[in-house]
Amino acid sequence: MARQTRWVTDTEQGHSQRMIGIFRRMAAEGRDLAGEARLLDAMIPPGSAVLDAGCGSGRVGAALAERGHTVCGVDADEVLIAAAREDFPDVEWLVGDLSELELTADGRRRVFDAAILAGNVMPYLAPQTEVEVLRRIGAHVRPDGPVLVGFGTTRGYAVADFDAHAAEAGLLVEQRFATWDLRPWHPAADFAVTVLRRPAGR
Repeated sequence: MARQTRWVTDTEQGHSQRMIGIFRRMAAEGRDLAGEARLLDAMIPPGSAVLDAGCGSGRVGAALAERGHTVCGVDADEVLIAAAREDFPDVEWLVGDLSELELTADGRRRVFDAAILAGNVMPYLAPQTEVEVLRRIGAHVRPDGPVLVGFGTTRGYAVADFDAHAAEAGLLVEQRFATWDLRPWHPAADFAVTVLRRPAGR
């Protein structure tokens, strides 16, 4: 791994285990943990191949798999990936640095129909890796496939910076919302959900 992510440097020891416990309790209580998955599911054909980038403990990727999609989840945190494998053993979960992402099969780069980065993946990346992460994710998505990204706007990563990084990575901003249930975007929103696309021909 080239650099430590902010998930490592900016959180307290045991943060991953605490997050695993929080989401397991919420699932046991019947809480709705699939909002991100529902949105992407509505945007792609049945049975799509989806890259869950920064998948954490797997709740979004698992919800997409339950809806019939083939999911590959990637996260740099071995603790979170271990939890995902334990809770959702029928889904593919890989440990990997998104800034070095290079997934292959039969000697060729794997290409997905869509990608999703939920749960504040972007603000937790290692500094100065944002463009490379978006570029590598875009390279793993078929032309015109959606890349759906959500993050809090008060976590030190500005929406304007994200837009600049996406453009540098060759991705176009198609639409933006303030929530995963599609409430309208406004500049004072504390969350941004953005639909990116890699243009056909790139």
